[in-house]
Amino acid sequence: MAQQTSPIISSDLPQRDLVNAGTVTVITAPVGGPMSVMGSDMANVLDDGENLRVLPILGKGSVQNLIDIMLLKNVDMGFVVSDALEFVKTEYNVPDINNRVRYIAQLFHNDVHIVVRQEIRTLQDLNGKRVFAERNIGLPAARIIFRRLGISAEIDSHTDADGGLQKLLSGEGDAWVASVGKNAPVIKNIKNDGGKFHLLSIPYDRRLQDVYLPESFSSDEYPNLVPPGSKVDALAAPTVLMVYNWPAQSERYKRVARFVDALFDNIEKLQEPPRHPKWRDTVISAAVPGLQRFQPAQDWLNARTGAAPAATPVRAEEFRRFLAQRNGSGNVSHAQAAKLYSDFLRWRDGQR
Repeated sequence: MAQQTSPIISSDLPQRDLVNAGTVTVITAPVGGPMSVMGSDMANVLDDGENLRVLPILGKGSVQNLIDIMLLKNVDMGFVVSDALEFVKTEYNVPDINNRVRYIAQLFHNDVHIVVRQEIRTLQDLNGKRVFAERNIGLPAARIIFRRLGISAEIDSHTDADGGLQKLLSGEGDAWVASVGKNAPVIKNIKNDGGKFHLLSIPYDRRLQDVYLPESFSSDEYPNLVPPGSKVDALAAPTVLMVYNWPAQSERYKRVARFVDALFDNIEKLQEPPRHPKWRDTVISAAVPGLQRFQPAQDWLNARTGAAPAATPVRAEEFRRFLAQRNGSGNVSHAQAAKLYSDFLRWRDGQR
């Protein structure tokens, strides 16, 4: 009879408690976009043996990520586009959502793209029309923009990320809404023979200014959907690294605090090749309107910049008041809004 051997136990294995104490999870997005790559970048750059391990998780996108941050036990933080907060607050009746989460840093902007059939010339033309908007990519923007501007469209969210676009291109609807980074390949690669489709202009209406900032798309960025030499007005919302509002001094709080120190200390390494180019858009000191920063992140900034905690939150209401003071009205053109926003940032920095 063959002699049974005991399983080999390596004395080199790290201790279970140490491994768990040093590991944080970050939920990203499906493979193909910047979020999943940036999550991998964090794991490669920030991992420090038993002291810190970053474990990226492929998520479904911004809305589900926000829900997962609030509800899943093993999720510490995740990538969330800021307009998802209002969407979850209204669609899921979570009035205290701003107290349940905190943000660590603003990473980059997502831009609202509305691809439409050629005969659709304004947002009002979408009244009564069929619009595709996938739940985690375009639905928050579609719901917020249409509701606030009084547009009654038939929003179909029962498709995957690219399914709605394919239905639009095949003639089954009138528009497709997506909140993605500028120069998105899925949009740049639309074959638009005969000019059947174009990117629809979105006005920077005062009813949208607490959520979005002014943006535009040029013919250089989307030659297939923007006429040569022209621009299309658009909107943008920050993509942020968001964390659950862990009780101060809890183990989860301390773990994420260690991660924050490593992230901020190494931000320049993340902004170098071969890391995702979206890291170069990250300004860790930039504040996110309407949200509170995770306290260890604010403490890191205060220690390096000397900024007073009270000066950190930059609310969208501040920009709206600035618009009213400079312009006398909340309704401005995109060109005016872009200039005024630059003026606002310089004014705010001067105030600080």
